[in-house]
Amino acid sequence: MLTDKLAAALCAGALLAAPLAARAEGGDAQLLRAGNDVRNKASLQRGARNFMNYCSGCHSAQYVRYNRIAADLDIAEPELKSNLMFTSERSSDTIRSAMPPGDASAWFGNAPPDLSLIARSRSPDYVYSFLKGFYLDPARPHGVNNVVLPGTAMPHVLADLQGTQRAVFVTPGGAGAGLPVFEKFEPLAAGRLGPEKYDEFVRDTVNFLDYIAEPIQVRRRELGVWVMLFLVAFTAIAYLLKREYWRDVR
Repeated sequence: MLTDKLAAALCAGALLAAPLAARAEGGDAQLLRAGNDVRNKASLQRGARNFMNYCSGCHSAQYVRYNRIAADLDIAEPELKSNLMFTSERSSDTIRSAMPPGDASAWFGNAPPDLSLIARSRSPDYVYSFLKGFYLDPARPHGVNNVVLPGTAMPHVLADLQGTQRAVFVTPGGAGAGLPVFEKFEPLAAGRLGPEKYDEFVRDTVNFLDYIAEPIQVRRRELGVWVMLFLVAFTAIAYLLKREYWRDVR
């Protein structure tokens, strides 16, 4: 299940964006619905594999520990150490990037951000749309741009899986009437994964990022239901008690 080894993929740049909105800040592309489910452990296990193989080469996740991931996702420690722990020896360590910060800054102009809280601060929909939003742009240093975050410094590290595509922009009202607006993607070269498989790959990765942003969120929501039921029951009891106390007050 978690058998892939670390791929030397470059995952630099920033997953910077606006909070969930109709359009992404800085871009004109509609955000896509990620549709991830942090209760799906199989998806989270695949997402952990994806993150460690394609993201941890450049990005850290300094607010989550390997042993917490193993406990929450039902991953045995031998499997954890052999398939996920590429930059640490102890399961109590947090996820560290394999790339020295100085090298990242020299290669890309700035250090790749820590991704512990990216899904919480920018929304899963944003991250999902960002990972699907790369297109060929010869004018950019790495030959690609992104409709969600124009001018991103991050190369398209998943191009081998997704393939390549070009972005079609249209000018509302005709030429000279305004700035071009993104309309659609046109595929150019197929990747190792078909569109459906690539969508699943990205969704699993986003699911894992959503999970590490708040590992307790499933438990919190479950407890929240019981807390609300308690408050409703307590309010009813308090109201009946108030009526009893004030019964003889005129």
